[in-house]
Amino acid sequence: MEKLTFYAVSAPEKLDRIGAYLAERLSRDVVRHRSGYVLIAMEALDQLLMACHSQSIKPFVESFLHMVAKLLESGEPKLQVLGTNSFVKFANIEEDTPSYHRRYDFFVSRFSTMCHSCHNDPEIRTEIRIAGIRGIQGVVRKTVNDELRATIWEPQHMDKIVPSLLFNMQKIEEVDSRLGPPSSPSVADKEENPAVLAESCFRELLGRATFGNMNNAVRPVFAHLDHHKLWDPNEFAVHCFKIIMYSIQAQYSHHVIQEILGHLDSCKKDSPRVRAGIIQVLLEAVAIAAKGSIGPTVLEVFNTLLKHLRLSVELEASDSQQGSVGSIPLSSKDNDEKIVQNAIIQTIGFFGSNLPDYQRSEIMMFIMGKVPVFGTSTHTLDISQLGDLGTRRIQIMLLRSLLMVTSGYKAKTIVTALPGSFLDPLLSPSLMEDYELRQLVLEVMHNLMDRHDNRAKLRGIRIIPDVADLKIKREKICRQDTSFMKKNGQQLYRHIYLGCKEEDNVQKNYELLYTSLALITIELANEEVVIDLIRLAIALQDSAIINEDNLPMFHRCGIMALVAAYLNFVSQMIAVPAFCQHVSKVIETRTMEAPYFLPEHIFRDKCMLPKSLEKHDKSLYFLTNKIAESLGGSGYSVERLSVPYVPQVTDEDRLSRRKSIVDTVSLQVDILSNSVPSDDVVSNTEEITFEALKKAIDTNGMEEQEKEKRRLVIEKFQKAPFEEIAAQCESKANLLHDRLAQILELTIRPPPSPSGTLTITSGHAQYQSVPVYEMKFPDLCVY
Repeated sequence: MEKLTFYAVSAPEKLDRIGAYLAERLSRDVVRHRSGYVLIAMEALDQLLMACHSQSIKPFVESFLHMVAKLLESGEPKLQVLGTNSFVKFANIEEDTPSYHRRYDFFVSRFSTMCHSCHNDPEIRTEIRIAGIRGIQGVVRKTVNDELRATIWEPQHMDKIVPSLLFNMQKIEEVDSRLGPPSSPSVADKEENPAVLAESCFRELLGRATFGNMNNAVRPVFAHLDHHKLWDPNEFAVHCFKIIMYSIQAQYSHHVIQEILGHLDSCKKDSPRVRAGIIQVLLEAVAIAAKGSIGPTVLEVFNTLLKHLRLSVELEASDSQQGSVGSIPLSSKDNDEKIVQNAIIQTIGFFGSNLPDYQRSEIMMFIMGKVPVFGTSTHTLDISQLGDLGTRRIQIMLLRSLLMVTSGYKAKTIVTALPGSFLDPLLSPSLMEDYELRQLVLEVMHNLMDRHDNRAKLRGIRIIPDVADLKIKREKICRQDTSFMKKNGQQLYRHIYLGCKEEDNVQKNYELLYTSLALITIELANEEVVIDLIRLAIALQDSAIINEDNLPMFHRCGIMALVAAYLNFVSQMIAVPAFCQHVSKVIETRTMEAPYFLPEHIFRDKCMLPKSLEKHDKSLYFLTNKIAESLGGSGYSVERLSVPYVPQVTDEDRLSRRKSIVDTVSLQVDILSNSVPSDDVVSNTEEITFEALKKAIDTNGMEEQEKEKRRLVIEKFQKAPFEEIAAQCESKANLLHDRLAQILELTIRPPPSPSGTLTITSGHAQYQSVPVYEMKFPDLCVY
């Protein structure tokens, strides 16, 4: 070999003939099964290959690769391993110039076949599989360093290489790489364990992938997982995609996520557990990609997930209907769909919570725009096939998703967290009949309001002996927050007020409503807001006593307990001694005489309820005059406490599907409309003309005018300053007082002689003439 090597190096032009001669001898020896001579010939080829690096080595390489192919085609495992080892040595040699005609299609196919070896002897089977994996690794290294490296990334090659590696990786021990990339195996493990070696080769392959060929390397993974049914259970699928996400370059992460989303779309008709497995894989991929930027796929991820959430709810609803009609038990399938829905919500929440604030705000608006509200068409989600139960289910799912996205969101100002475009649609579901929807809305609001992490300290509704022990964190109210409360405060109060009066409320609803009041007090309350909140609490107490909504006794006592807990909290927060003393005295009296008015008792099992609340002593109630007196002595402006709180009236109430509120709103609008003076005075006698008949027939126009008139009245009472409304009411009261005095003065004087008669007509009816008297006051008309 020394002489042969010296000769070949000295006369490189002879390499071609040397290679052809050795190839001829080796082919003959392989056919005759002379393994010893085969080993000698391959050793000679290897040493010549390692020693010679001249330009004339190209023809010799062709002879060498031809002999390696001969060995791989033989049926003897030893020769296959020998050929693989020679090819690996060749793959590690860096050639000076690329070979434009050389192709490795045969080697890819043959090494992939060896990876699937099923030899009866386990040791030999493992040896052949390891040789196949090392051969694939050699092909990858040789081609990616070549100028023609793009050829190895063609689908026909990737469809062989990737499944071969995954087939060997399936037996790897479970590696938990949730907190970081999996640890690199040792050299000894790579040599002895096909699974470890295959994983190492898979990582190397993905690490060399570029923008143009990334998808070709990922798509065969889906085909392998589908073919071997590895989505349920999906431990191996999760492990594969963790390897992918950690191995590829970070800027290509969105390609992988897009491929997972596309595969989820293609599997929408598969079983729920398969879809849940794919979504779980998406969650793991997103968890890794969210640490960096994932580019334009943010909205695509959420849009696809919400689409599949609607699809899952639709399938669940259709299965339930079939089960009710055919009496077929479908509980297991329903549970599987719930697994899908929970996986989607978990993915949405995790993804959203890892986004930067500006993107999270967009996602919150995006999800809120999907929530269907009865009576509106503002949402963008197709719910035509869902029915009422399915729509309720999708509402709950979307709000749960929103709850997870808003978790941990900290905005510097409340306007940033709750802009008007988000607050209005968020509060709409809080008027729904479903108590669970209302709970979710309140929890979302708490996530956005609680900027100092005080909510955990307020958990549970109770009478707090000393609020100072809670160590509440708060800052001075900024001007933006004050402006927010002036604009939206009445809207928040209204939803809390109406939410307390729902018949299906449970303990959690009262706890969340109490937390809402407390958070508003901590985060947004100045002196004006504190007065409004106290007015709201007193109004709730009065509504529980009067009970115009016919609430059950438990709910009335629950409202009383909520009011007691909140007034106890706010009195200690503003630290007015007289106010604290009044609240403490009422609570102490209730503890002795009416414990069902306190949260610790009413929300306890088997609490005795009173038969009525009207006969109770006033010492059990919080009195407005006492509160006004105590706050007035501390410099608070308490004039507004004497004005009872009345919730705003909006068209939103008509979306609530609650008849009582709709009727109440209509009545309030009528009263307010009649109480506002109008410049147009309608005469009692109306001439019947064509125009009048046209107006009478055109009811639509009248309804539009009436709606506009009501809107103006409502807008005036919502946006006009309180002082202006109070002054107007005072002037009307003075005018009414003067006119009543005039009427009284007129009635005690004898009537003068009649000065004429007046005929009164109304419509088509004509009434008798009545006398008209001359009066002292020309602005009064008495018939």
